[in-house]
Amino acid sequence: MNYNVIRRRSRKVKVGGLYVGGDSRLTVQSMTNTDTFDTEATVGQVRALANAGCDIVRITVPNEDAAHTVQAIKATGIKVPIVADIHFDWKAAIASAVCGADKIRINPGNIGSDDKVREMCAACSDRGIPIRIGVNSGSLEKNILKKYGAPTPEALAESALYHAGLLEKFGFSDIVVSIKSTSVPAMIAANRILARETDYPLHLGVTEAGLPEAGIVKSAIGIGSLLCDGIGDTLRVSLTGDPVQEVAAARRIISAIGIEGQSGMNIISCPTCGRTKIDLPSLASRFTDAVREEGLDRLPISVALMGCAVNGPGEAREADIGIAGGIGEALLFEKGEIIMKIKEEDVVNCLIGRIKERYSDGKETD
Repeated sequence: MNYNVIRRRSRKVKVGGLYVGGDSRLTVQSMTNTDTFDTEATVGQVRALANAGCDIVRITVPNEDAAHTVQAIKATGIKVPIVADIHFDWKAAIASAVCGADKIRINPGNIGSDDKVREMCAACSDRGIPIRIGVNSGSLEKNILKKYGAPTPEALAESALYHAGLLEKFGFSDIVVSIKSTSVPAMIAANRILARETDYPLHLGVTEAGLPEAGIVKSAIGIGSLLCDGIGDTLRVSLTGDPVQEVAAARRIISAIGIEGQSGMNIISCPTCGRTKIDLPSLASRFTDAVREEGLDRLPISVALMGCAVNGPGEAREADIGIAGGIGEALLFEKGEIIMKIKEEDVVNCLIGRIKERYSDGKETD
C-alpha cells in the first residue's frame, strides 16, 4: 500500500530554468567548496554536481570580482541554475545579478541601509532573480536573541519573517526562506512555525551536519521529518567533504519517503538471521551496484531481497519484485506470487533482466 505525502502548497518561484514551490517537484541543492576565484576548479565541480543529479548549485561570492565566476560558469553552457551566496557585500549581490546568477542567497540584515537593500531588490527584480533568505542559529539579531534568551525555534522563525519583511517593504516577493540549525529538533520546529506563518517556499537543511556517517543521519531525521509533514520545496544535505556526496544522500532521502513522482527504486533487504542460507549482504551489495550501473535506480519500484522463504514473499508482499533465499538458490516472486527458482549465482543477473523487461519503461508489463 502506498501512502502519498500531501505537500504544503507554497508560492512558486522561478530559479533559472526550473521552479521552486507550488506544484513543482522537490529540488536538490549543493554548494561548491572550491576557491571561487579558481574558475576552472569551480566550473569542474559545478559540472560534477550537475552530472550527479544536482538541480541547483550555490557558489560563494565574497566580493564583486568573484561575481565574474558566475559569468564564466554560464559561458560554458552548463544549464544548472547558479546561486550566488552573499554575506555582507551588497555590491557583490548586484554584481552577481548582472553577471547572470539565477538566485541570490543573503541575510538581508547584513546588507546595510534601506537604500542598499532597495537597490539590491531592484537589481534582482529587473532580471527576474529570486532571493533566498538564509537564517541560522549563529546569525540571530541581538534584539531577538535577547527576547528569547537563546536561538529557539520561535526566535529563528521570527528572524526569518523579519528579514522577509525587509524585502517586502520594497515590493519584492520572489523569496525563498531557509532556517537551518545544528540542532535537529530546533530546525524541525522552526520550519513548522514558518510553514504555518508564511506561504513562501522553504529550503530545508541541517547546517554543519558533519562527516557523511553522522551528517546523513542528522539530515535524514531533520529533512525527512519535515518532508513527511509535506513541508519543504528544496533541500540540501550539508556534509563535510565532497559535495557530490550530498546529492546522492538527498536523493536517497526523497526516495525513502516516497514523494510521489520522485521516488527512485526502494530496495528492501532483510537484516538476516539464523535461517538465512544465502549470502545476502554480498548479493544486496552487488545488486545495488548493478542497479546504479544500469541506470535503473530511479525506477519507482520496490525490490525485496529476503534471506529466507519463511518470511520472504509474505513480508515483502507489497514489493513489485524480489527474491527469497534458500540453500544455494532463491525464489523469484512478483507481488507476492512465486514465479520461479533461480541459482544463487544467477540472482543479480536474473533480477536486473526481469526489471529491464517489465519495469524499465516505467510501467509494469502484464
